[in-house]
Amino acid sequence: MATIINPINATTTATLHTTLQNYCDGKLLSNMQDVLVYHANALHRPLPHGNGKTVEFWKYNKLGAVTTALTEATVPTAQTYSQSKITATVDSYGAYLAVSDQLNMTAINFQLAHLTKMLSDQAALSIDTLVRDVMLTGTNILYSGAKTARNALTATDNLKVDDIRRAVRILEKKGAPKFSRGGKGYYKCILGPDAKFALQSDSKWIDVATYQQAEKIENGEIGKLYGVIFIETSNNKVYAAAGAAGSGGTSTVDVDTAFVFGDEAYATVDLGEAGANAHIIAKSFGSAGTADPLNQACTIGWKVDGMKALILNGDWLVRVESAVAA
Repeated sequence: MATIINPINATTTATLHTTLQNYCDGKLLSNMQDVLVYHANALHRPLPHGNGKTVEFWKYNKLGAVTTALTEATVPTAQTYSQSKITATVDSYGAYLAVSDQLNMTAINFQLAHLTKMLSDQAALSIDTLVRDVMLTGTNILYSGAKTARNALTATDNLKVDDIRRAVRILEKKGAPKFSRGGKGYYKCILGPDAKFALQSDSKWIDVATYQQAEKIENGEIGKLYGVIFIETSNNKVYAAAGAAGSGGTSTVDVDTAFVFGDEAYATVDLGEAGANAHIIAKSFGSAGTADPLNQACTIGWKVDGMKALILNGDWLVRVESAVAA
């Protein structure tokens, strides 16, 4: 069967009933929110339509303490301040599935929810991976067991409470702002199942089930410890066989990653309103015109109009690397 070529200027919803299109888009966004852990905890900034592709963030450097007393009747010298600019240019992302003419439109509508779920899972995984990979470029790294490099981590260097406390100490010394919730301040940690398994054995661990009725909890939140809220993801980065080499000269130690961070440590820029730029696009049989002369295929896909992730303050983001627990 010939390759389908979709004209760039085609109307994306003309061949799908409006209410069905709205259902698809709503289902896409609903499913995406369940997976967007890294994206959800970023500082979100919209880039309004018609304002180009690039947004600027201005970082004001902290002023130092004043330790010199004022002199009576003498006007002091004015201070100077400094700032740095961070820019982000949004990109678009998307993918689609093609369905043959062996299924009629009724059959396609019947499985529309299944296809939408598959595509929304892919969209969420793609966007969250993009955000996670930007976070991985941060240079503020802490290794479990007080090790100094990834390839020094042994099988027993699993994530421990002391590692979290060390990360908190780093953030506090850098003056990283905390997230506010219920009148209290918290840092956040995004971690995977292996790191969660290692931490939950500590007697000081507070499971989310013991306090969720009293506090508004985050999507994916599993507990808290030493002023840190923990959020689980299955999309955490694991470096296979990257730890310390064994007696045979090769490593069998997988290295896990977790992030401990303060408010406004990293951000995402969305073209238009955050979350409103993700769409399901469906095209029925024959919508491709001469590219599909015998009405042999239809397509359904997802598209994010534009987004970008960036680190705003690397001092407020700590990556903790540890050996995967056996």
